Amino acid sequence: MPVAAQAIYSTPYTFTTVAGKVASVSAGGPTRAAKFLDFRGLAVDAAGNVYMANFYNQTICRMTPAGDVTILAGRPGCIGSADGKGSDARFYYPQAVALDAAGNIYVADSWNSTIRRVTPSGVVTTFAGLAGREGSTDGTGSAARFNYPKSVAVDSAGNIYVADLYNATIRKVTPAGTVTTLAGQTGIYGDADGKGSDAQFNAPVSLAVDSADNIYVADMFNNAIRKVTATGMVTTLAGQRTYKTGSVDGTGRSAQFSHPCGVAVDNLDNVYVADTDNHTIRRIAPDESVTTLAGLAGQAGSTDGTGNTARFGSPMSVAMDPAGNLYVADQSNGAIRKGVPANLGSGTVFTLARR
Repeated sequence: MPVAAQAIYSTPYTFTTVAGKVASVSAGGPTRAAKFLDFRGLAVDAAGNVYMANFYNQTICRMTPAGDVTILAGRPGCIGSADGKGSDARFYYPQAVALDAAGNIYVADSWNSTIRRVTPSGVVTTFAGLAGREGSTDGTGSAARFNYPKSVAVDSAGNIYVADLYNATIRKVTPAGTVTTLAGQTGIYGDADGKGSDAQFNAPVSLAVDSADNIYVADMFNNAIRKVTATGMVTTLAGQRTYKTGSVDGTGRSAQFSHPCGVAVDNLDNVYVADTDNHTIRRIAPDESVTTLAGLAGQAGSTDGTGNTARFGSPMSVAMDPAGNLYVADQSNGAIRKGVPANLGSGTVFTLARR
């Protein structure tokens, strides 16, 4: 049970549920409800479309601002590593997605240990790594090796960053597909800050990039959010870099998290955190102050409401759209939640889709 402390709801979110026409992700035709199964990663484009890695369904889905959900690539329930268009492509438990400036979607195809690329029209290719060949080798394209890539993020120059979970490293992939290790020691789990291989991570599971191309890492078993510069310098932004869990709001290392699994950054460089085992959504301001935006530590549920009256069920991922709306993959509830902070307008957060 997480250790709770007083939470500061500086910008509370109100949760309501809206109905919408949803396309079935299991059969491809209209239905009243989407069978989402398990979303692990989200990304939002400039038009407000939400892209989702559907882990157990082996698909990449797209949801319009109106709530219409379609499968962009993959076939529900069909495992593999095939490149191709739409339903001809195959994934093996995809975990996360990220978008580049051209609208291409990069996928952490975890059990294939590859990074895949999906065009806006749904054409899938393998961008880096080789399916079924785990490792830590730097190289270009299929010569590179990953070991259960868990998350991806894209910077302003189109470089792709990968949270390489079982290698405990952060990898960089150029637009040409050349892979290098930016930070961490391959196979060495720890909590050290430092540059490049002097740094250590303990289950890096989610990445986000800010306006200066700094990378933020949800370092799950260190219960911390780490910051990595473009040159590979790693520092601890917030959290205590320890196995000890908690839900304390505070500044920098005085704050506590409980197995955070998702990070996102807005255009003011605030960092949003899916604090998974606390069942809360947290925010880290540029001054490193941590506040709780929604949910109540240790209280799982699916209740819509404001601030600490809202309930989440192990929120796994967060994503920010250009308008400042926050999307949450609410894993245990099988829901995608949308939030608008009170100071941006109506203060209404919607559950857009549920399994």
